[in-house]
Amino acid sequence: MARAQQGVEVEVEGRRIQLRNLDKVFYPEAGFTKGEVVDYYRRVAPVLLPHLRDRPLTLKRYPEGVDGPHFYEKRCPRHRPDWFRTEAIWSEGNQDYIDYCVVDDLSSLVWLASIADLELHPSLSRVDDVERPTALVFDLDPGPPAELLACCEVALLLRRLLAALGLEAFPKSSGSKGMQLYVPLSGATYADTKPFAHAVARVLERRHPQLVVERMAKALRGGKVLVDWSQNDPHKTTVCVYSLRARPRPTVSTPLRWAEVEKAVRTRDAGGLVFEAGAVLRRVERVGDLFAPVLTLRQRLPAPAELERAAGA
Repeated sequence: MARAQQGVEVEVEGRRIQLRNLDKVFYPEAGFTKGEVVDYYRRVAPVLLPHLRDRPLTLKRYPEGVDGPHFYEKRCPRHRPDWFRTEAIWSEGNQDYIDYCVVDDLSSLVWLASIADLELHPSLSRVDDVERPTALVFDLDPGPPAELLACCEVALLLRRLLAALGLEAFPKSSGSKGMQLYVPLSGATYADTKPFAHAVARVLERRHPQLVVERMAKALRGGKVLVDWSQNDPHKTTVCVYSLRARPRPTVSTPLRWAEVEKAVRTRDAGGLVFEAGAVLRRVERVGDLFAPVLTLRQRLPAPAELERAAGA
């Protein structure tokens, strides 16, 4: 016990990493420790790393656990190991280059866990072409008293509209209270995807005004689901699939099958779509990476006229 508190040095892929305070409880409600955080990321790495590789990463760190203060970190920490990969990305807002962390391997992932980076927020684009996202994302955020079940309903409506445009979408839980839908793309820029996503959200709000809202004002969101299109921006990030979330329990942003989403709506119970770290590891052993197609499927973004035709159908 004392050794875990003082720190241990481990070798990961030939690199030495110092792990400290492994017995520190990061999720008090579940008794889930920093050591278990590190172990989760070590074990989920085979399916997680492909979704992080070559992408600028924003850290969300909780040094005292989920009940303590936290902070976002775009600049990769200066005390990083000399082997840790960074990439300099120009920031218009800062009028400067920001050295982002880039996580390509297990040792880098373990090191981030060792500095209490509970949540992983990668860019939708890669470092070699930061203006071209590899996917379009819709973030479904329920306004109380709406909950995850309402997000499932909106996700199915969104899936139907996208299918009419010839686009396949892949759902995941946010690990918090909502969901995200990813639409793999090829060749589009953020200047294309952001207005397209906004137009789709407007269509859904027009068709289902009692359930959907596309405007950000909180006064409009009570009992509805915000279809947040604004994440399709080079300056924003969405939580990575398989990332832990800073919730009372160690929930995980988990890829879902559409059949599971449909079942939740049919039974009026979305409880089966909430997964904690241990359940995710068992699920991956059983079904593999349900989000793998997001990395390989390439789809063309429809022209605005195609969306107008689909909206009028």
